[in-house]
Amino acid sequence: MSTILNSYALGAWIAPTGGLTDIASAIDGRVVARASSAGLDFGAMVRHARTVGGPALRALTFHQRADILRAIAAYLGERKDGLYALALETGATRRDNLVDIDGGIGTLFAYASRGRRELPSEHFVLDGAPEGLSKGGTFVGAHVLTPLQGVAVHVNAFNFPCWGPLEKFAPAFLAGVPVITKPATATAYVTEALVRLIVESGLLPEGALQLICGSTGDLLDHLEGQDVLAFTGSIETSEKLRNHPAVSRNAVRFVAERDSLNATVLGPDAAPGTPEFDLFLKEVVREMTAKAGQKCTAIRRVFVPRAFETAVADALKAQLSAIVVGDPRREDTRMGALVSRAQRESVREKIAEIATEAEVLCGDPACPDLPGDLAAGAFMAPVLLRCADPRAAVHAHTTEAFGPVATLMAYEDLADAAALIAKGEGSLVASLFTYDDAVAQSLVFAMAPFHGRLLILDRDCAKESTGHGSPLPGLVHGGPGRAGGGEEMGGLRGVFHYMQRTALQGSPGRLSRLTKSWIKGAPAPGTATHPFTRNYDLLEVGDTVETGSRPITLADIEHFAHFTGDTFYAHMDEEAAKANPFFPGRVAHGYLILSFAAGLFVDPAPGPLLANYGLDNLRFLKPVSPGDEIRVRLTVKQKQAARKPEYGEVRWDAEVFNQDGDTVARYELLTMSARP
Repeated sequence: MSTILNSYALGAWIAPTGGLTDIASAIDGRVVARASSAGLDFGAMVRHARTVGGPALRALTFHQRADILRAIAAYLGERKDGLYALALETGATRRDNLVDIDGGIGTLFAYASRGRRELPSEHFVLDGAPEGLSKGGTFVGAHVLTPLQGVAVHVNAFNFPCWGPLEKFAPAFLAGVPVITKPATATAYVTEALVRLIVESGLLPEGALQLICGSTGDLLDHLEGQDVLAFTGSIETSEKLRNHPAVSRNAVRFVAERDSLNATVLGPDAAPGTPEFDLFLKEVVREMTAKAGQKCTAIRRVFVPRAFETAVADALKAQLSAIVVGDPRREDTRMGALVSRAQRESVREKIAEIATEAEVLCGDPACPDLPGDLAAGAFMAPVLLRCADPRAAVHAHTTEAFGPVATLMAYEDLADAAALIAKGEGSLVASLFTYDDAVAQSLVFAMAPFHGRLLILDRDCAKESTGHGSPLPGLVHGGPGRAGGGEEMGGLRGVFHYMQRTALQGSPGRLSRLTKSWIKGAPAPGTATHPFTRNYDLLEVGDTVETGSRPITLADIEHFAHFTGDTFYAHMDEEAAKANPFFPGRVAHGYLILSFAAGLFVDPAPGPLLANYGLDNLRFLKPVSPGDEIRVRLTVKQKQAARKPEYGEVRWDAEVFNQDGDTVARYELLTMSARP
């Protein structure tokens, strides 16, 4: 008996009121689920996200949201077996579903880690260093990133019912923007099971995530300028969404990741018998057959030197013909089914278009012979085509058959290869197989403007490579051109897409208080007790200690040189140092200045300051000569909660002056301070 899928809206699971669509198993055609969004109030869903979900998320810091992502990932990891069992009905093998299910969970972990490591324990991000805007230093500017106060609508593709929604959800949630996710109907039963687990975890704030199983109805009519619409799928649907009246009228942020004619190139040095040749064949076969070729990063265009064309064709035909196509539940199955019979028909139509310019080398688009119980499924053998004249071809570079299909094309030289790759008008990813530095240098920078990611694979990195179509969780996935930018931009760029960058202008004191980051020129009150003797909670941004001065003698310089072994001529040879355009004569080592500066500001007694764990942005600005004196001003610049509650991270602005008040060095000192 098939399952009727429910949507999750307004904090409750809502059954459809009619208009059900049957969803067939890709294996045998039986109905496994039925879906409809009839009965949903899409306007109410958007309002719920904006008025309930948004405020709840923005009340949390980045670290708190990152911790929730990590907890959700752990919860899903303990309960993923049910998702694996269900996902087999999509036609994908267990190996294929590893990328989708464990890959999606891994993406949550990746964003959680980056959020903790790279974002502040705040509700905003200070983006870059402050900039002086006036001669006297009383007027400065700084940029901040703050969460949009709208909703993120995610329209997902059928091929990754877990990873796709999670990879979009994670950056939006981390940014503080609630999500309405709409899976493709063909695999919505897997996404519904995933969202049920997330809701059952009880970890999400109310309104942070809603699910639509079925059509989006009038959802887009309710979008406004603070909202984001992200789509993965075909160019045709992408254009419809982009041109929706509300999307264009209200300047809704729109991101699409769509048809992508991804390329792979065999270098002219990678002749048969080389490791790169064998790696190339293995990768082409893997990318054509993983998920039955239903990956937005799958290899579609295979470029090889003219001299190797026959050898590559023969080797690929032999390997692809040996692929066992069948029931994904069987351990010996290498490739399962396409997601539906309708999708298989679409792939056949696209193959026919490409075949007007190419010949089919192997694979029967009409379907392989299968047992009777699988005849109603959506199976197809891998299809390899060969385009004899790729320079004159059109469909080979613009038509994507979203299945186990690729087209082999020969190039004459590297310039020809680069020109042929560019005919794809940009894609998510491309790969190059070469062991020759000159080949890599020539092709990589010719290919780079057209791709979001380039894999340069050779014998040195093959064992640990993630492959042509598998970026690490949280890293760059999207590409330019016809592929679109991709909501899967990866890393913190994906998070920042859901935030507004705003320039703040005002006095150093005002901006320091607003951004909780001390800016030069802001008040820097001295403290009655040394800041190092105060625990993390008692330290205030702007707390400052001014040290006494210390003379730097020639004996100090020579002792430091011999003690460290750094006898560079600028420290030891007066005449040679004077000949250097940067020095007036012998000068102190930069690291001597740092060491003596620490001696001036460090409080030696045990206390709440636990450790110095590094320096950032160190610059030596003026040489220090024998006879000069140095002093230090140390100011609490920023405070950051650490992963463990026993301590916090403190960033100090350290400025070293000479006897004339000139800055000789400046840097940021990073310490750990205990909390009570």
